[in-house]
Amino acid sequence: MANFQDSFLSGANIDFIEGLYARFLDDPGSVDASWREVFERNNGTGRPIFNAKQLEAPAPAAAEGKGDGKGKGKANGVAVQAAAAAPQAPAAPAQDIGLQSKVDQAITAFRLRGHLRAKLDPLDRPRPQLGHVADVALMDENHFAAKELEQAVECNNVFPQQRVRLADLVTRLRRTYSGHIGVEFMQMLDSERRRWLMQRMEHSDNRTPFSVEDQRHILTKLSYAEGFENFLHTKYVGAKRFSLDGGEALIPMLDALLEVGSAMGLKELVIGMAHRGRLNVLTNILGKKPDQIFSEFDGPKDPKAYLGRGDVKYHMGFSSDHTTRSGKNVHLSLAFNPSHLECVGPVVEGRVRAKQDRGGDAERTGVVPLLIHGDAAFIGQGITSETLNFSGLKGYTTGGTVHIVINNQVGFTTDPSDSRSSIYSTAIAQMLDIPVFHVNGDDPEACVHVARLAAEYRQTFKSDVVIDFICYRRYGHNEGDDPSFTQPAMYDLIRKHPPVRALYAKALAEAGRISAEESDGIKQRCFQDFDAALTRARQESQFKEPNALEGLWKPYKGGLLKNAPQVSTAVAKATLRDALQKLATAPAGFNVHRDVERTVLKKRQGMLESEELQWSEGESLAYATLLSEGYTIRLSGQDSERGTFSHRHAVLHDTQTGEEYVPLRQFPTGKATFNVWNSPLSEMGVLGFDYGYSLDVPDGLTLWEAQFGDFANGAQIIIDQFIAAAESKWRRLSGITLLLPHGYEGQGPEHSSARLERFLDLCAEDNLQVCYPTTPAQIFHLLRRQVLRPVRKPLVIMSPKSLLRRPEATSRMDDLATGAFQEVIPDAKADAAKVKRLLLCSGKVYYDLAKARDERKDDSIAIVRVEQLYPFPQDELANLVAKLPALQELYWVQEEPRNAGGWHFMFPRLHDLLSGRSQQQTVKLGYIGRAEAASPATGFTKTHDYEQQLIIEEAILRGPQNGR
Repeated sequence: MANFQDSFLSGANIDFIEGLYARFLDDPGSVDASWREVFERNNGTGRPIFNAKQLEAPAPAAAEGKGDGKGKGKANGVAVQAAAAAPQAPAAPAQDIGLQSKVDQAITAFRLRGHLRAKLDPLDRPRPQLGHVADVALMDENHFAAKELEQAVECNNVFPQQRVRLADLVTRLRRTYSGHIGVEFMQMLDSERRRWLMQRMEHSDNRTPFSVEDQRHILTKLSYAEGFENFLHTKYVGAKRFSLDGGEALIPMLDALLEVGSAMGLKELVIGMAHRGRLNVLTNILGKKPDQIFSEFDGPKDPKAYLGRGDVKYHMGFSSDHTTRSGKNVHLSLAFNPSHLECVGPVVEGRVRAKQDRGGDAERTGVVPLLIHGDAAFIGQGITSETLNFSGLKGYTTGGTVHIVINNQVGFTTDPSDSRSSIYSTAIAQMLDIPVFHVNGDDPEACVHVARLAAEYRQTFKSDVVIDFICYRRYGHNEGDDPSFTQPAMYDLIRKHPPVRALYAKALAEAGRISAEESDGIKQRCFQDFDAALTRARQESQFKEPNALEGLWKPYKGGLLKNAPQVSTAVAKATLRDALQKLATAPAGFNVHRDVERTVLKKRQGMLESEELQWSEGESLAYATLLSEGYTIRLSGQDSERGTFSHRHAVLHDTQTGEEYVPLRQFPTGKATFNVWNSPLSEMGVLGFDYGYSLDVPDGLTLWEAQFGDFANGAQIIIDQFIAAAESKWRRLSGITLLLPHGYEGQGPEHSSARLERFLDLCAEDNLQVCYPTTPAQIFHLLRRQVLRPVRKPLVIMSPKSLLRRPEATSRMDDLATGAFQEVIPDAKADAAKVKRLLLCSGKVYYDLAKARDERKDDSIAIVRVEQLYPFPQDELANLVAKLPALQELYWVQEEPRNAGGWHFMFPRLHDLLSGRSQQQTVKLGYIGRAEAASPATGFTKTHDYEQQLIIEEAILRGPQNGR
């Protein structure tokens, strides 16, 4: 049997064969008889059988036949032959087979590498040399002879019809894949999605046939985008605004995305975006009045009213209702963001997930995230990959994000060659099985077409999609910058380059679609509208603070915590016992791991008798009772289901079947839900996501748990820019709760300290709550207080490690059934009249101090736990000190080094607290703890034990020693 080196049956043509099979199923007569014979083969059942993989040909040991010495006679450089199992097609002239093979290779090359030949740069600069890419040669102008171009060939579904003239086929392929749009999609593993994209791109030349009315609409959007920037440039000379000049086509793109998305179920779009073009998007997409934006340039009338508050205008968020041209309503939310631009990505994802969960959007088409990036940030920031990784994770997916990269082709002053190792700034997106569209920003119709296609793809497949919007920035990184310092050649081209609106208006006039006079009229109308808005703003300032505490947030408030109403967090003992019984029982027939049975379930059953609870039970009972009262709970973090220290076991696993059982899901009432998620190995992305989730679940408890407290270091930007400052900058409240395992157990530098000092340094204006609870009852009441109080403040909890099971660190069930969270826990054993030395501390060091004091039976020492460090419990501590008439010494005791922990925060406050005493009652104020250290802790257990012993001895026996 003859061997054919050039065969249709190569792996590269699987999409073609599968497409033929789909056509065969619809109409067997529509395919060639030779293919019908293949598809109609059966295994005795009478049903057609087809698996494209069956038609792949194995590579022969040695290729037979002769090539021409130029690679002809091979499919993508690999010799193949027809599979013996497949019947051969009727004989055809060798010339036809060879030509068809060349055609198939060229089609595959265009689909796979056509983007490398696409004309994507508005400045029309030559693309960088990529070295030898064999596929690119297959798209060369001279790949086919003139005679071959006139022959009819199989078109591999590029056209709806089966055979077309080769010249027409090549023309369509060039328009589709190598025009102003380039597409990376052939790397996708999902052939259904590939074929879906092929059909929509190839059957339309990858363009949309816009009507004159559509083109007028695009021109109008461009005119307002350009007009807004020009107006600001002349009226607010030199003011920083990060303009959209050079990328104005973003505005009609976003408009098109809303139009198509709304027709496919989109009800709400949550947007996160960088600085560039933000003001333009606010006014031309979200509908924020230009009057208000102009007033923000002028600033508030009374600057004293905003001391230490507010943010720059290009960080501000906004919400509005948008009506599409077809009459659909879409709610738009632009998230507030700091200058760490990519960090808003996971926050947006978390908000969208919360909205989807709350609204029952199981299909995830009603609420959609849109992230608008800068090219240098998209490839350069690690948070991008963390956010992309959420795409398919069940605890974090939002059903697909639309990503638009505003590609200025320069990052501040850095050229792409110095900022990335990849051809495209979007290369990081290849970690997902998604398409990436590259589009020339000077072709507005191509931009709108791609936006429409991306919206349809997202809503159809619930998948991420990326648009690389290649444009330029007409000015520098900001309007006060001179970019010609570092990119003189590029900016020489930009200075001579007409704006996209002018180019489009000229093209429309030349095509006889919209006259130059009408285009000029649209431009003048834009200027008149903005001029009228400026007049109104100058007559009466429209400066407004961001809207806050509306909708879901109406029942809640921020401000000073001393004004917060007190609430009862106690729960009836009968309710607690019933909840503990449920938490101690697995379903009948469920095979629990024997160690979990012993250390969790049987232990809890024993607690029903003793009523002595450990930390895990205090935490779990807080969740159970909140759920039963109708409050939703979300807990996520690395290994949070089991707990890093095997203390939680919120999810049980059947040892025989692997089936999961979540005991806390017995408790929710109403719309409440309980979800605990093991997160990816990420801190910044996951905490950003959970922070975003908390923004749309004010009536629930959202927790993020670090595997070890020091892991929060990896999320410091989220803590600094969002959690600590959002209320002051943006009037945005959050009840996010951070569980940070902290404590010195001799485990080395990395897993001892959650860096308590960093959180205390961030505290001001009652922006945070920082607590260090030491008993199960305290964590029970603290978590319940976080939800039941109508104030919403982020809560940072220094959670325990060794205290999880320490025998002294237990609580009676009565402690949960009565009382409340104690910000300060007095020393119940101390006789106030005899106390000369007062030790204030937080955390597990208390138990070491109490043990040593009790062994010595020293009634002159009182040990008081400060369980809430911020807001500082000034009044409680002052009252406590006032009741100690014989007091001579007050020491702050901590495990952390002197330059860490709470000492620097506590010292001035304790000094103020003691300053009110009379001279006859002077009290010495001092520090007891580890010496200053560059590293948080020693890495040697014996050294740790020695240091710990010194702390206890100094506190109980001798007092502070020199040098400590």
